[in-house]
Amino acid sequence: MFRGPRLATQVLLAQVLALVVVLGAGFALTVALLRNSSERQYEQRALAVARTVAEDPAVTRRVGTGPGPDAGVARLAEAVRRRTGMLFVVVTDRRGIRWSHPDPAEVGKPVSTPPTALDGHESVSVQRGTLGDSARAKVPLRSADGTVVGEVSTGVRVGTALEAAAPLIREQGAFSAVALLVGTGVAALLTRRLKRQTLGLEPAELADLLREQQAVLHGVGDGVLAVDPANRVTVCNEEAARLLDGPLPPGTPLDDAALPEPLRRVLTERQELRGSAALVGRRLLVVSAQSVRRGGRDLGHVVTLRDRTELDELERERSALRALSDALRAQAHEYTNRLHTLSGLLAAGDVAEARDYLRELAAAPLATESRDGARLADPYLRGLLAAKTATASELGVELRLDEDSHLPGRLTEPLDVVSVVGNLLDNAVRAAAHGQRRPAWAELSVLAEGGTLHVAVADSGDGVRPEDAERLFRRGFTTRRPEERPGHGIGLALARQLAARHGGEVRLGQTGGDGHGAVFLARFPGVLEHRAEQVGTQGGQQ
Repeated sequence: MFRGPRLATQVLLAQVLALVVVLGAGFALTVALLRNSSERQYEQRALAVARTVAEDPAVTRRVGTGPGPDAGVARLAEAVRRRTGMLFVVVTDRRGIRWSHPDPAEVGKPVSTPPTALDGHESVSVQRGTLGDSARAKVPLRSADGTVVGEVSTGVRVGTALEAAAPLIREQGAFSAVALLVGTGVAALLTRRLKRQTLGLEPAELADLLREQQAVLHGVGDGVLAVDPANRVTVCNEEAARLLDGPLPPGTPLDDAALPEPLRRVLTERQELRGSAALVGRRLLVVSAQSVRRGGRDLGHVVTLRDRTELDELERERSALRALSDALRAQAHEYTNRLHTLSGLLAAGDVAEARDYLRELAAAPLATESRDGARLADPYLRGLLAAKTATASELGVELRLDEDSHLPGRLTEPLDVVSVVGNLLDNAVRAAAHGQRRPAWAELSVLAEGGTLHVAVADSGDGVRPEDAERLFRRGFTTRRPEERPGHGIGLALARQLAARHGGEVRLGQTGGDGHGAVFLARFPGVLEHRAEQVGTQGGQQ
């Protein structure tokens, strides 16, 4: 298929053609004006010479009284012609008979054009005569009493007028040529700039790109945020505006955009990311970022955002349910063992021992594989403790509940609390397993204060380095070995955010101490339900 010149070439040709037309028209107009001006000047010059001859008394006397051409008039006229550079100086009488002419043979003959000044009026014009084209002036020749007795006609060759204007015409031509060269150079620079700004793409290709961009930006479920090399926002689709709690109009400087600090750092530092998790407000986002280049030229930075908040909540709920199911399975296993024990006692006839055994079970209801869980009224925490106890045991770590722990009520926000406590226990168990102290242990302390839940998690690990204390809750920071780091480094940051959602906090209580490693503290206001007996007691006191 035939393809015409590229857009940049078309623009350059159009600009050069426009320059040629404008400068050509201007040059032609200038030449015409200069020629006309020169002709007018030479007409006035011819008129001045004609007036001078017509006012000469000797000429008027001889023409007015002589019977025919006089040699003296011819000599006088020829002398004037030579001094003034006229093409001709012709004196005629009322009959149109020449009394003077540059060609002596023409003297005494009628003029080629009828006399026009016999009516007493002067005239100037450009006419063709026996001597060629000339700028002519005709003045009436008057006698002493004012009677028109003849005519003085003078002329200047038109070529002489053009020769006088030639320097100006040449200067104008040179100016036009220079202007054309400068204009062509500027047009070439503008064309080059246009080509650079459009990345060498043709209009049809730009239109296709625009359609594809709109289809992609509005068709994908991910948020797209892009900035140019000057850190100005160029793209912010609807999903990105939703995730960032507000649109960012194109052209907004990055410094003026109310972006969360993690995203601002990614854009300003031109970080390259692939599926990195980031906490933005109350959302957990998966962030990918890359620089955009074409032909080695930096075109900006693009960030894609994917909301994982709901998926993460489902994952936390699934983890909590798994912990509960593991605890129920452990309970079912131990209940089976105890029923077998009870059945054996009865089968052996040891009724008294069976009675004592039942009394002991009634005094300490079973909640988990250890009797510590009986102090936790919430089934989610009991299930979590049972599941983490089994996991810790596999790693050679003893997970225990502090003897002063007490939780008489159930949780109103079990998923968030279980997620935070589970994360702290996982970190504690891992720290204890990799620590130097033996036996390895991790300890959970739970205390209820009104509607507020206080949690403390300690371990026998090596503790936290002081220089890492401030970075523990930063997204992406982890103390794991390099080969274990992918996918980690977000647990503590997420735990802190979940606690903050309820007006609480998660913090590092101690980096380490004598006989123990790090101690993490968590506080959750308003996550415990009020028990009926407490409400009744408070009402009775009132």
